[in-house]
Amino acid sequence: MALYQDQQLKVTNSLSGKKETFVPLNSPNVGMYVCGPTVYSDVHLGNCRTFISFDMIYRYLSHLGYKVRYVRNITDAGHLENDADEGEDKIAKKARLEQLEPMEIVQRYTVDFRNIMSSFNALPPSIEPTATGHIVEQIAMIEEIMDKGLAYEVKGSVYFDVNKYNKETHYGILSGRNIEELISGTRDLDGQSEKRSPIDFALWKKASPMHIMRWPSPWSVGFPGWHLECSVMSSKYLGQEFDIHGGGMDLKFPHHECEIAQNHAANGKHAVKYWLHTNMLTLNGQRMSKSTGNTVLPGELFTGNNKLLVKGFAPSVVRFFMMQAHYSSMLDFSNDALLAAEKGYFRLMDALKNLDKITPAQSSNFDVTAWRQKCYDAMNDDFNSPILIAHIFDAVKAINAATDGKQQFNKQDLALLKETLSGFVFDILGLANTAETNSDSKKLDAAMNVLIAMRNRARNDKNWALSDAIRDELLANGIVLKDGKDGTTYSVE
Repeated sequence: MALYQDQQLKVTNSLSGKKETFVPLNSPNVGMYVCGPTVYSDVHLGNCRTFISFDMIYRYLSHLGYKVRYVRNITDAGHLENDADEGEDKIAKKARLEQLEPMEIVQRYTVDFRNIMSSFNALPPSIEPTATGHIVEQIAMIEEIMDKGLAYEVKGSVYFDVNKYNKETHYGILSGRNIEELISGTRDLDGQSEKRSPIDFALWKKASPMHIMRWPSPWSVGFPGWHLECSVMSSKYLGQEFDIHGGGMDLKFPHHECEIAQNHAANGKHAVKYWLHTNMLTLNGQRMSKSTGNTVLPGELFTGNNKLLVKGFAPSVVRFFMMQAHYSSMLDFSNDALLAAEKGYFRLMDALKNLDKITPAQSSNFDVTAWRQKCYDAMNDDFNSPILIAHIFDAVKAINAATDGKQQFNKQDLALLKETLSGFVFDILGLANTAETNSDSKKLDAAMNVLIAMRNRARNDKNWALSDAIRDELLANGIVLKDGKDGTTYSVE
């Protein structure tokens, strides 16, 4: 019997705002679509959190025995600067500034994105389609929507008629907004807009003479609207109705709202059964922002090559840190939180290593079967990874007690404990098994503490030659010393 037949999973559906029992449309098959990155710059941590969260969800569904088709797109065209219908294409702008072909920009940042996700031990999706690879299908969907009378063409551009759609089907069903609120919250551009209503959105835009990325269509040489690609690719690979659509909560409106409208207009169906949304990240208690400098890229986080954190943190430590908060909760990156996560991560890895040192006893005084079900109960409750981790550390405490002779497991329970921990820690949470590196890390920390102390003594003695020599020799070997008000720290470049 498959695990999903024995475990009742519930998910919080953003569409209803309630926890609902997860019942796939065509069990044991599950279709899941997640909005992927726009590849015009380095992937940021907020994106990473979304993709790591859905990697965990993908892993758990697969662990339960479902056959999951996980589709995550690459946006390589059509995403304008203001996420609406005006401005320059983000990829084309980057290409113009760097004097490169747009596809060179796409290739560079697609490779970077995949490398970063691999560092986080995220599994690749089943299918990773691109917007530019589906221009024909996007044109076909526009024609379907126009045939239904729910889109109109103006000077070579095509717009979705939100007011007409809303007469029959609620536009705003996901975000809880209504037409009157949306109209009052927009401003028309002094009659300059081609749209019949300021809340209409583009399905196809006629390209200006300066627009690099362009394709022929029945209406003009132009490019598809940003929202359209996800409707097209999700329905192509998962069908007109599928189980899960995910993304960051910042996409709920307008992107996902527009997807719902496009799919329903074209197919007459609400495509998605369960909408799941991840929450946002902050850094040291403040919103991450490039303009204020309060931001850290994943690579900078790994190496410690940034001014906001005291050191670098391994990708598995960062992933473990993210798993300590529910995917729908706000999460703040800070030195103290990351250092605590690192300590907990190594404690977990050491405990897993110590499992092999435990000698089975005749009986057990730890109920492994009941503990195992608590772990499943946590994940069955809308993928509640922080509660799961709390249960995992109950087992860590028992393992450490067993190595001290204060706890015991019989042979069967010990085997079940090993199997269950391996399943939840590695297969579901997706942590890499780097227990072996803990001792090396501790040795490096100890050696660096000695060198930092030597340098501090040299500085106190005004022996600047020795102080500078220690700093420069370490730098030549890829280790950077950072002097701050709280002392000297180091990072490995």
